[in-house]
Amino acid sequence: MDKELSYGSDYKFIPATSIGSGVSIKVLPDLLCHTIQIVNIQLVGNPETKDFVLVDAGMPNSAEEIISITENRFGENSRPKAIILTHGHFDHVGGIIELIQHWNVPVYAHELELPFLTGKMSYPDPDSTVEGGMVAKISPMFPNEPVNLGDHVEKLPSDGSVPHMPGFRWIHTPGHAPGHVSLFREEDRTLIAGDAFVTVKQDSLYKVFTQEQEINGPPRYLTTDWQAAWESVKKLEALNPLVAVTGHGLPMSGELLSTSLHKLAREFDQLAIPDYGKYVDKNSH
Repeated sequence: MDKELSYGSDYKFIPATSIGSGVSIKVLPDLLCHTIQIVNIQLVGNPETKDFVLVDAGMPNSAEEIISITENRFGENSRPKAIILTHGHFDHVGGIIELIQHWNVPVYAHELELPFLTGKMSYPDPDSTVEGGMVAKISPMFPNEPVNLGDHVEKLPSDGSVPHMPGFRWIHTPGHAPGHVSLFREEDRTLIAGDAFVTVKQDSLYKVFTQEQEINGPPRYLTTDWQAAWESVKKLEALNPLVAVTGHGLPMSGELLSTSLHKLAREFDQLAIPDYGKYVDKNSH
């Protein structure tokens, strides 16, 4: 392994899964959403042209699965032009080092995520006390130390464009993580939301397993700024997306998406913000 590239010392396989694990959904001709255990990755690009990027890098130990899905869609030995990270939590960078070594491609993330991706800073500890289900209770076992990608990671362009994703722009959607971004394509109003909102109740072990579709705020046990998270949801709702893929849960589109997202943006304090937890400010709602 490149000596500059390393996972944190707490990096490990997390035995959590859902019935969607291993399933790929072709959301649009140039957008594939694939579930690894409990988290989604996206391949964006047309299989005809072989120009594509990977958005997010799955759970720990998932690199082989990601490479296999990629080659299945784009052909043997195909590789993305870049890897775009919505943020750096463990379940979005789980296979990143092996993917960099296999493909030798650049990684892009928001400037505010760089400390968590260059080994300089750990995220705040997951909140196992937060109101919610079983997933919050087991969250202390989730890897929390930063990965170090050295000079393989660079900041997203300040003009809002997304490298190798023509038509898309990145939108800063903090709350769940300081440098969280979502990606939006105006032309067909396609949204890659990351964890700014999700389409499964991510704190409920049962719902994570069954992937019952239900729009929700960001995963509670790792969200540290609820007011910022609410503003981010309002910002995304204002885009009026027609189709959305999220970091957890199934893709959502059409009327279900617009009514659900509208409701979440209006009633975020009731639907998403927990009643208690160490990152919940009692005076904020």
